[in-house]
Amino acid sequence: MKEIHHWIDGKEYKGTSGRFADVFNPATGEVQARVSLATKAELDDAIARAAKAQVEWGATNPQRRARVMMEFVRLINRDMDKMAEALSAEHGKTFPDAKGDIQRGLEVIEFCIGAPHLLKGEFTDSAGPGIDMYSLRQPLGVVAGITPFNFPAMIPLWKIGPALASGNAMILKPSERDPSVPLMLAELLKEAGLPDGVLQVVNGDKDSVDAILDSEVIQAVGFVGSTPIAQYIYERAAATGKRAQCFGGAKNHMIIMPDADLDKAADALIGAGYGAAGERCMAISVAVPVGEKTADALIEKLVPRIEKLKVGPWTAGDDVDYGPVVTKAAKENVLRLVQSGVDQGAELVVDGRDFSLQGYEDGFFVGPHLFDRVTPEMDIYKTEIFGPVLSTVRADSYEDALKLAMDHEYGNGTAIFTRDGDTARDFANRINIGMVGINVPIPVPLAYHTFGGWKKSGFGDLNQHGPDAFRFYTRTKTVTARWPSGIKEGGEFNFKAMD
Repeated sequence: MKEIHHWIDGKEYKGTSGRFADVFNPATGEVQARVSLATKAELDDAIARAAKAQVEWGATNPQRRARVMMEFVRLINRDMDKMAEALSAEHGKTFPDAKGDIQRGLEVIEFCIGAPHLLKGEFTDSAGPGIDMYSLRQPLGVVAGITPFNFPAMIPLWKIGPALASGNAMILKPSERDPSVPLMLAELLKEAGLPDGVLQVVNGDKDSVDAILDSEVIQAVGFVGSTPIAQYIYERAAATGKRAQCFGGAKNHMIIMPDADLDKAADALIGAGYGAAGERCMAISVAVPVGEKTADALIEKLVPRIEKLKVGPWTAGDDVDYGPVVTKAAKENVLRLVQSGVDQGAELVVDGRDFSLQGYEDGFFVGPHLFDRVTPEMDIYKTEIFGPVLSTVRADSYEDALKLAMDHEYGNGTAIFTRDGDTARDFANRINIGMVGINVPIPVPLAYHTFGGWKKSGFGDLNQHGPDAFRFYTRTKTVTARWPSGIKEGGEFNFKAMD
């Protein structure tokens, strides 16, 4: 049985805990590896070593740190296919989708090459007689990233890039369900010139998360996962004086206006609702057609598209639309929620409950589902399903549709499909959701903008990637300097205005 370990001080570290978690092949249901789970003592030792390594790294000028990022970009491109294969084998997503996972993380590393500009402070000449005032952006020290299973390359890269480019050391605790790619990234960073100890990859479970939160050395924590855990980490981090950016669940609505191009809207819903088996925090899981005529026409266009979806393992070729969910428990949860929708009165237009793939009967595959006439009281509307399930909630008017999205407890992403500019502008301005698409179903911002949800989808003041990431991973120091020759004659003890 293959064993996956930790990455400490620039090399593999096997660990001594004797505790392991199974890593499955989601397509077959078989255990393909086991990953070491760290003890608190091992994590504390990794943190101490990171703190020691950070001193020299933080003193390295930003341009030299950016050159490491530049070489890292080259190496990721070199090993793209190898990493995508490892990602697909552990997560289950298709090979093109796995490459997209890596690519969207790579784009953040490309943005981090601009760290020398992003870390510049401000300067005021002659703020007072002989007085200059300037600000410095300095690293926090040791920071931590706790990342999810559904994007085992992208989210670690979103954390690693800005943190390291800002001069911090990082403890990365990736998901134990698909841990190989984060370790491959650590190896590439060493090859790119990152000093040993500046990035430590420690595999673990809740014990490791709590040890990170309890550490007095770690100054900031970035997390992506479910809302209950995001809120837990945010509260625990705040209680110990850490910065925290914690991103949780989602229930993303796509409003389809009567004037929308319904073919384009239907195509968008297929990709956004069923891609990656729905295991995306930016997946569209709720379609909101405005008016009965729009709803009937949309359902008519969705059904044949859904019935043509090809579900299979990533090894079946690039024409596979989506693969299995990540674990047996995830599959069971999706099917439980689907059954609750039926029991609570929703109309199951496309029923994927009996889906079975020949030769992969023990895999974690879930057939596509489409519900119509879903209401806000139903569990399938309130809960993030994280599976290939699309719910249709019919709205009588634009205002009713807008209210649905605004009243939901989650506020990660949303979209509207319309040909009317006034409606689109009104929607973008009024909606209380962090990321908005206009005729774009999955509005994930590019690397030079920031990513983050509102309401119970995000906890913390600063978002991921873009300029916010560099603000999050640095603290500002303001210096007031006076160099008149008269200061040698003696100090002044009165606090005077700078006139």
